[in-house]
Amino acid sequence: MAISSTIIKLNVDIANMDTHYYQSHELTLAQHPSENDFRVMIRLIAFMANANEQLSFTKGMATDDEAELWQKSLSDEIELWIDFGQVDEKRIRKACGRAKQVILYTYHQRKAQTWWQQNQEKMQRFNNLSVIHIDAEGVEAMLQRNMNLQCNIQDDVLYLSDDEHSFTITMTAH
Repeated sequence: MAISSTIIKLNVDIANMDTHYYQSHELTLAQHPSENDFRVMIRLIAFMANANEQLSFTKGMATDDEAELWQKSLSDEIELWIDFGQVDEKRIRKACGRAKQVILYTYHQRKAQTWWQQNQEKMQRFNNLSVIHIDAEGVEAMLQRNMNLQCNIQDDVLYLSDDEHSFTITMTAH
């Protein structure tokens, strides 16, 4: 019998002073059985950093044809494609061909640096690609099946808190 996904329900209040976006979101997302708590929080951080009414989680790890997060226009064009980790060039090429803008978020500093050194030249040819490293050590301590979070973003620094935790998360462009 296959292990099923864990369902996470989240209320998050986002105040992004950089983009002047102030909104509350009620989200439901599935944690894939092979996905650790840290990676789930990375997905949530990416959502908060790019939040708007059209941004949505997809089937993610369960499919090769979709981003993990994306924003589509009313005519179903992909405006923003977001992926995570050390993605291979073939997937990035496909994403850049299908979307107006692609953001790849890396995490785990050492792995990300090695991947970037090996792929930097190949990645620079994609004009609509941004590669951003998220430094969020320890943030997985926040993950619960039901969460209420506050997110403030200013000067590309994300401040994330709940009733028990508070984290300062930096995002650095490669």
